[in-house]
Amino acid sequence: MPGLEVLGILLLGGLAWLWYDSLRAREAAIRAAREICAAEGLMLLDDTVSISGLKPVREENGRLALQRAYDFEFSDTGNNRLKGGMVLRGHRLVLLNVGLRDEPTVRTLH
Repeated sequence: MPGLEVLGILLLGGLAWLWYDSLRAREAAIRAAREICAAEGLMLLDDTVSISGLKPVREENGRLALQRAYDFEFSDTGNNRLKGGMVLRGHRLVLLNVGLRDEPTVRTLH
């Protein structure tokens, strides 16, 4: 098999892995947003999150991982839309930002 075909197959395999891993991370982010909103008495609007950033980072043990930032909207009264955000390293939540009105609340989870 020529080298270009092997490179093409490896590239397609890498893209398939990135797509599958991103779907799993998105599901973890949606689950975390639901749990957080339920714990705080908030409503997660549209029942979804949207990715706002993706970059490679090193974990505490030195391994390479993908860090994804997600945005979501929630409501505390049912008549408004407020923005929140979270950061996942791999599939683990490491930062949460749920800002209510003018007082943003940032929680770092380790």
